[in-house]
Amino acid sequence: MSNIEGKVVAITGASSGIGEATARHLAQLGAKVVLGARRTDRLETIVDEIRTKDGTAESRAVDVTKRNDLEQFAEKTFGKVDVVVNNAGLMPLSPLEALKVDEWDRMIDVNIKGVLYGIAAGLPIMKRQGFGQFVNISSIAAHYVLPTGAVYCATKHAVNALSEGLRKENTDIRVSIISPGVTESELAETITDEKTKVMIEEYRQVAIPAHAIAEAIAYAIGQPDGVDVNEIIVRPTANAG
Repeated sequence: MSNIEGKVVAITGASSGIGEATARHLAQLGAKVVLGARRTDRLETIVDEIRTKDGTAESRAVDVTKRNDLEQFAEKTFGKVDVVVNNAGLMPLSPLEALKVDEWDRMIDVNIKGVLYGIAAGLPIMKRQGFGQFVNISSIAAHYVLPTGAVYCATKHAVNALSEGLRKENTDIRVSIISPGVTESELAETITDEKTKVMIEEYRQVAIPAHAIAEAIAYAIGQPDGVDVNEIIVRPTANAG
């Protein structure tokens, strides 16, 4: 993983789950990680633990629904940005008939606009540098539509489309989509529809650890500069979804 050592990697949604696991793993591999999330107390704890293991880490308060937050996040790093990991996401699944419109709006704001704002913050810096990489966290939900997941799946289909458009428009920027299957995280905790919550709890019995996704992200980042891994799908062996 020599192509990871020394790279500056900015990660949103880094206070738990895939974001946290990615920050810890990349720091262990020699990257300089910048963690962003709203829960700054949690970020500070993670940064302290990374530093005690001789890793290099900083943190910033970031709400991905606020473009200015992401611009400041991208600019106030270690003097450059090699990789932006757009990881922050929400998954409050529910049937459309439940009309949880506020939850739809929040998913669109975080899952789609949050990725767009991350691109808007990182792309000008990368174009000035002449290099860079976006790693956008999508989902297997970008490849099919499940009942109760219409809006969530739509947001992840959008992430894939945005990523592919970004890749085709920029031959000097690498763009990688990471699509996890069911993974240990706090995503399911945002579900408020009771029937859906019971269904998902059963579905998540085979969840893989967040570290498995962190390793996939590291693989994409660690490739030689002329190699662009466009998408990796990682799902539990025991899950046919």
